[in-house]
Amino acid sequence: MTALTATLSLPQRRPRLFLAGAAALWLGLYQLLVPFSEAVVRLLAVDRGSHLGSALQFFLYDTPKVLLLLTGVVFVMGIVNTYFTPERTRAILARRSAGTSHLLAALLGVATPFCSCSSVPLFIGFVQAGVPLGVTFSFLIAAPMVDTIALTLLFALFGWKVALLYLVVGRTLAVVAGWVIGRLKMERYLEAWVREMPTVSADVATGGLTLAERVQAAFAAVRVIVGRVWPYVLVGIGIGAAIHGYVPQDFMARLMGADAWWSVPAAVLIGVPMYTNTAGILPVVEALVAKGAAMGTALAFMMSVVALSLPEMIILRKVLTLRLIATFVAIVATGILLVGFLFNAVLAG
Repeated sequence: MTALTATLSLPQRRPRLFLAGAAALWLGLYQLLVPFSEAVVRLLAVDRGSHLGSALQFFLYDTPKVLLLLTGVVFVMGIVNTYFTPERTRAILARRSAGTSHLLAALLGVATPFCSCSSVPLFIGFVQAGVPLGVTFSFLIAAPMVDTIALTLLFALFGWKVALLYLVVGRTLAVVAGWVIGRLKMERYLEAWVREMPTVSADVATGGLTLAERVQAAFAAVRVIVGRVWPYVLVGIGIGAAIHGYVPQDFMARLMGADAWWSVPAAVLIGVPMYTNTAGILPVVEALVAKGAAMGTALAFMMSVVALSLPEMIILRKVLTLRLIATFVAIVATGILLVGFLFNAVLAG
């Protein structure tokens, strides 16, 4: 009992020792993923070369891998985000010029783990703080689409080149789309109650936290975010496993290959009515690419799911008129189409 109490209190008493031990444990578990998945398939007496065996191995390998990556990234970003709270994010953007703010908004969107729907309350807070509408949209686009979870999973699944290219084009899309919306001067198409909100100060007190307190905040982030996301991860990996095990490779290559010019627009149209997050959709993207789908087409599908989801549009309707929503969707969808074609052209070359 004493040893258990000491272990549980280690993050408070010796946070650095705890972080070192947690990192070593995480790396050790990550190294065991492949032998674990293969051993379980053998234990279940399933032919590894069969459709079922291939699907099972994919599911048993990807599920702990994605959950480990997700937990690790959320924990690290939970510590980082003790320096970048929503209030401080709002304050930083409110103090900058419009040109600088677009770039900064896209960068903060990468650093902050807000999904498309949870970004909407921040949207209202930004308007109250006097942040320009276009800058607010740059953040609204970047936050769910180019966050650290997406980049880490992309790096783990497809390598640093794909992750870096996605970061560059995703941030560019957020900046350009926000800039275009800002230039259109569409503030009048906010709902009346949003326009009439009193402007509030964006100043935020910046009290210091100890490392132990930041570790506790990271634990809280893991409980909230991973606790909310894991069902999407299981569903996404389950779909990916079915694609990996049962969908013929030549069929997927014909349907979503780079040679089919219509595949990118079709992927965007399919993705918009759906709703999940990057952790849930990336296993599906991984399986699609493994079966012959073009990378740009698969990523266009993912971007439309996380940046233009139907639930987000429904929530945005509470603060935006239909005209502004339509403008937002048209600009972002055009950008996603260009990104999909660009990825297909660059990675096929």
